[in-house]
Amino acid sequence: MNGRPVHASRQRIDRRTFLRASGLALGAAATNPGLARALGPALTGIAAARPVPSPAQLAWQRDELTMFVHFGINTFTNREWGDGKEDPALFNPARLDARQWARAARDGGFKLIILTAKHHDGYCLWPTETTRHSVASSPWRDGQGDVVREFVDAARAEGLKVGLYLSPWDRNAPMYGDSPAYNDFYVRQLTELLTWYGPIAEVWFDGANGEGPNGRRQEYDWPRFHQTVRTLQPDAIMFSDAGPDIRWIGNERGIAGDPNWSTVDPTVVPYPGMSGPEIIHALQHGHPHGTVWRPGEADVSIRPGWFWHPEQDTEVRTAENLLELYFMSVGRNANLLLNVPPTSDGLFHETDVQRLREFHELREQVFARDLARGARASANRGTGASRVLDGDPDTYWSPGGSARSGYVELDFATPVEFNVVELREAIAEGQHVERYEVHALTPNGWTIASSGSTIGNRKLDRTPEPISARRIRLSIESALDVPRISTIGLYRQAVL
Repeated sequence: MNGRPVHASRQRIDRRTFLRASGLALGAAATNPGLARALGPALTGIAAARPVPSPAQLAWQRDELTMFVHFGINTFTNREWGDGKEDPALFNPARLDARQWARAARDGGFKLIILTAKHHDGYCLWPTETTRHSVASSPWRDGQGDVVREFVDAARAEGLKVGLYLSPWDRNAPMYGDSPAYNDFYVRQLTELLTWYGPIAEVWFDGANGEGPNGRRQEYDWPRFHQTVRTLQPDAIMFSDAGPDIRWIGNERGIAGDPNWSTVDPTVVPYPGMSGPEIIHALQHGHPHGTVWRPGEADVSIRPGWFWHPEQDTEVRTAENLLELYFMSVGRNANLLLNVPPTSDGLFHETDVQRLREFHELREQVFARDLARGARASANRGTGASRVLDGDPDTYWSPGGSARSGYVELDFATPVEFNVVELREAIAEGQHVERYEVHALTPNGWTIASSGSTIGNRKLDRTPEPISARRIRLSIESALDVPRISTIGLYRQAVL
């Protein structure tokens, strides 16, 4: 899969330059007293503030589900990673229908869809002016086709946001390894994608640089790539190990860490492609005292491979497995990025489409009825306890003043039976909770239903057995700043 490099680029860039290009100078000052002093007393108080999401990051986190579409020359060679020597004429999907992809994504409850505009083999799914290794050299649509155009038009017609992946590693480009020349080439491709196709919501990068150390070694100009996106698509968010807006979760299994902070220390993973246990830990969990907001995206494929392989048609994940991944990604303050690869006909396989539909139906069954609605809410301190039941992610209960602990209780006229607890922080104001417990008053007295460290955008806790209770208490035991709880929900999942 494209998410991890074979050999990471070891580009050494000036740290302050990187931070400036990524919009992170204030965050750097917060962890570097010398830099803070150099920037002057104007930063006093500002550097200590906890990070909050940008409007684009906030909207992305609330979308929760993104679909990845791996499609390209590999689809026709039955390979995962091409070598760049493929005949462009092999690309010839007889029934390509991007609208079918978009309908399947919409019907599955996805909000954003990302296409592999170019994978490591360098084959471009749009008629780029930078190379002949593209759809323009194929018989598809008589050489006049443009998969990216059909993709973005279909996605928008179905009400989906659009994302594009442009592999930095290019095994076909002759100038790859001549770093300045290839960086120019890459920026030209990036510019085409960001200026020809309208608004782009997510630009997906990785650090793949697989020709070293004995082959051509490319030093990527990440600050320039990021600045290109910021200039041409200022509302787009960028994904990579190192963000700058959202981060890889550290595995390709669709599983986020627990705890999982949306804040990170940007000095730990300063550029994409770094590796090591400390890197994976940082990606999995974030950092409670991180100085930048960079939430996690958990990627996984619906099949064993990322591209379509006919022998894997019987190995598509079950809806139950996808629901489990949902709990371990979205339910742990991350977004789920699920890959669904089209066949060589240019269609999603009917099995994949069915599983997406079943996955959506399972989520609907679990979350159709919030048992907490109708309860009477009260709190031991602060005001606005009823706001945890109003369904608005921007209204919240907090304990008041500078208090960092307290509890909210829900009282029911008759007992409710639940086995799923949903918690949300009002993340527009930041992520602060570092320890909580959910207690249930049962006929045997108070018992702990669930507990944890982080909440963030959404935390879904499952109990080993259903619990029947007439009173529920969320106790915030510890927080890094004033906690702001926007939601307490209770659900009954039929089958765990």
